[in-house]
Amino acid sequence: MGRRELREHIFRLLFRTEFHSEAEMTEQEDFYLAYLGEISDEDRAYIQGKVNAIIEKKAELDGRINAVADKWKTERMTKVDLTIIRLASYEIIYDEEVPVGVAINEAVELAKRYGTDQSPSFVNAVLAKLA
Repeated sequence: MGRRELREHIFRLLFRTEFHSEAEMTEQEDFYLAYLGEISDEDRAYIQGKVNAIIEKKAELDGRINAVADKWKTERMTKVDLTIIRLASYEIIYDEEVPVGVAINEAVELAKRYGTDQSPSFVNAVLAKLA
């Protein structure tokens, strides 16, 4: 599975955290990974590892996002935009394998696919300030 596809699965799984409790997320993760069918153990571990790392850093990521998002604190953002921004923020700050430009570009592509018409420019603006 390519990085873009892996990132999309990470986004979809992270998005579920907005609607399910921490206790329910284990079941949600199992359900989602079963939905994917047969994937390699390496891809499964990559998805799970990245999702868990982002959840672990959620409060810190939100603080950094709030510091740069003028007039749009995380509690006012759409859940789609916020999930995309959290994922990209994690990649920008913690994932040395992902160049900053790639993280921002991939986030904008996710915003085009899953967000509103305004999502790509909003996501790009927030991440540009963060980077």
